[in-house]
Amino acid sequence: MTVHFIGAGPGAADLLTLRGRDLIAGSPVCLYAGSLVPEAILGHCPADARIVNTAPMDLDAIISEIATAHQKGLDVARLHSGDLSVWSAMGEQIRRLKALNIPFTVTPGVPSFAAAAASLGQELTLPGLSQSVVLTRTQGRASSMPDGETLSGFGATGATLALHLSIGKLARVVAELTPHYGPDCPVAVVFRATWPDERIIRATLATIGREMDPSVTRTALIFVGPAVSGEGFQESCLYSADYDRRYRPQTAESPWSEWKHGDD
Repeated sequence: MTVHFIGAGPGAADLLTLRGRDLIAGSPVCLYAGSLVPEAILGHCPADARIVNTAPMDLDAIISEIATAHQKGLDVARLHSGDLSVWSAMGEQIRRLKALNIPFTVTPGVPSFAAAAASLGQELTLPGLSQSVVLTRTQGRASSMPDGETLSGFGATGATLALHLSIGKLARVVAELTPHYGPDCPVAVVFRATWPDERIIRATLATIGREMDPSVTRTALIFVGPAVSGEGFQESCLYSADYDRRYRPQTAESPWSEWKHGDD
């Protein structure tokens, strides 16, 4: 018996890895975060699977469901939205499973920031503007922020910021970032990326407050930074005619012996 933690993607049912799909199809028990995981993904479950919406459940109840499946020798597909590496609450579940000696695997999913960037149709790291993306959030009820992790501190880097779980504190975001990026810095808000009711709002730090739809109170991601405009950047040297490609193998299957130390 194994618990398979699976990143179910940002919303669109077809943004699911093949591995994730196959694990769901092979698991007699499925626990899913019903508030964020689309029900269409549950169509991959076996016809007689036990399917449990964990949205109203606490951690003890979730682990109890898993322990029961473990006693019966039944694999569990544990679905979380987006990717499991950030804000999934997977860590506390895994800690409990380790204490109970219940085996588990982790299958990544399409993260919400990547899906939102795709909806914007642009790259977040543009030469001459930004070569870093900071995934962060404002402090919320579920989790506090460590003292060293502040919007002001991240803003001082000039990187592209992808702010999760923060749309309800937009005024604070604007106030803390404007001194670092300036009022004309581009902002993009992507509401429910890849869902049928997806919406995109583009503005600047100075105008986003009045451009926002007040009905957008959750499930939205905020991008801030010069690269969000998608304009005014340099071309990289990656595809320049005179670029030295000595470190790049010709195919993804090239033997490791062909790799050298260096950049692309």
